[in-house]
Amino acid sequence: MATLEELAQLYNNSELIKKISAALIIRAKATLDNVATATAAEKAWAVRIFSNPHNEAHRVLRAMLAENNAASVAQITGANDAAIQGNVNTAVQLFIDADAGA
Repeated sequence: MATLEELAQLYNNSELIKKISAALIIRAKATLDNVATATAAEKAWAVRIFSNPHNEAHRVLRAMLAENNAASVAQITGANDAAIQGNVNTAVQLFIDADAGA
């Protein structure tokens, strides 16, 4: 289990930020591919991600760290692409809903 200090040290982990940024672009593309069923908040979020995924990556990283707080630093930093994408997808929907006031 990562300590709070170790989790805090991961806040600006450049490798995790890069992976999360890529996962955000994948999620944004999937949202726009389903534009007919996407909400206005989801569409606005997706467009914003294509402009600057880096800002959202920091917010999602913190959500991922909170969600995976029982994991070790090695488990967090060694997460595979599918695990990262799954965490990103979950966090994104929570943030879209929260930002829209849902």
